[in-house]
Amino acid sequence: MRRALPLALALLLAAAPAGAVNPDEMLPDPALEHRARELGRELRCLVCQNQSIDDSDADLARDLRVIVRERIQAGDSDGAVKQYLVERYGDFVLLKPPFRPGTWALWLGPFLLLIGAVAAARTVYRRRRAEGAQAPAPLSAEERRRLDALLRDDPS
Repeated sequence: MRRALPLALALLLAAAPAGAVNPDEMLPDPALEHRARELGRELRCLVCQNQSIDDSDADLARDLRVIVRERIQAGDSDGAVKQYLVERYGDFVLLKPPFRPGTWALWLGPFLLLIGAVAAARTVYRRRRAEGAQAPAPLSAEERRRLDALLRDDPS
C-alpha cells in the first residue's frame, strides 16, 4: 500500500495537462508572459480543435503562441490580439466564440437538440401509454375452447 500511493500520485500528475509552452517562447517580463498565458487559454488550437494553444503541441499552436507574444510585445491589448487572430482564422480560433447570428447554431444547438429529444420521448411515452390503456379484445369461442384445452393438457 505504501508503494501504491506514490505510484498513483505520480500517474495522476503525469495525466494532468502539462502545457505546451516552450521556454524559448516565453517572454522575459512576467506580467506580459502572464497575459500571453491567459490569452493562450482562450484560443483554440486549429489542429487539435479541442485544446487551447497553450496546451497543444501542434506546430500551428506554437506559431499562434509566438504571434500572441509578438502582438503583446508590440503593445496590443488583449482584445486587439484576439481580433487580429479572428480576422485571420475566424471565430473558430476562440474557445468561447461570440453570440451572434453566425454562431447561433453552436450556442443554441445543444438546447434545441435537448428540447427535441424530450418532445420525442414524450410523444413515444404518450403513444405507448395510450396503446396500453386499450383493453384487449375478448376471446372468441374457438380461442376460449383452445385455451381451455391447453390448460387441461388435453391433446384433442
